[in-house]
Amino acid sequence: MKILFSKKCLEFWQPGHPESPDRVRMVYEFLNTHKNFNSIEPEPCTEKDILLAHSRNLLNQVKNGNFFDSDTPRLPSIFDYAKLSAGSAIQAAKLALEEEETFSLMRPPGHHAGRDSLGGFCYFNNIAIAAARILKKAKRVAILDIDCHFGQGTQEIFFGNEKVLCVSLHQYGIYPGGGKYSDKNCLNYPMNAGTGESEYLEKLKIAIEKIKKFNPGLLAISVGFDTYKEDPLTNINLEIKSYSKITKIINEIEKPKFAVLEGGYSNELHLCVYEFLKNF
Repeated sequence: MKILFSKKCLEFWQPGHPESPDRVRMVYEFLNTHKNFNSIEPEPCTEKDILLAHSRNLLNQVKNGNFFDSDTPRLPSIFDYAKLSAGSAIQAAKLALEEEETFSLMRPPGHHAGRDSLGGFCYFNNIAIAAARILKKAKRVAILDIDCHFGQGTQEIFFGNEKVLCVSLHQYGIYPGGGKYSDKNCLNYPMNAGTGESEYLEKLKIAIEKIKKFNPGLLAISVGFDTYKEDPLTNINLEIKSYSKITKIINEIEKPKFAVLEGGYSNELHLCVYEFLKNF
């Protein structure tokens, strides 16, 4: 399995912020101890790539540091780091179409960034940029978002686009709000705080059947591990072993696929990621 990772994504941080370099460092070092994972250095995306999913206004705001968001800090060179994270997602998508198993282990995450807005630790929407870039080759793309938070940015970018199916399983009532109902090409499966593995997997199975019917040429997965029971920001009660069960259900979709890291802030993130990837 190909892990797209650059040590450059460890260079930026804000003291006390949960989206820290330590989270991806711990995962990378753990996966490096297993011979079945090979790392690849990603390349940054272009401004043209960003504009496939975002407005020129947002691009310029991030590029010039002309924004303020308490959760999404204005850090030195964040534009370059965000381009690298998005470029990694594009590269993962391209490799997936070449029948390579790929996972983008990069930061910052992306699924809260909308067409003209950043927020929720996200500057550009990595998976949306990758999906938009690959649409000409894949023709139809399904995006499965299993981060604990609703990926409202991804839904906004592709809402009404018949070539893209957006499916999200998330905890209802937490940041960023919304995600209670399904509409058009966007299918939402909200869950209450305290939801356990059994209910979660049942809803995932329903979602997977919807994706099968859509018959995508490529499956893009926004994978967050903040559904783990020990995550400090959320309240879904999955176990570490739940993530291997999630992968087995996803594998029922016999299509090229790739995954991009979103959230996950517990001290056992590396174990959750490993369970998800070992049978990917």
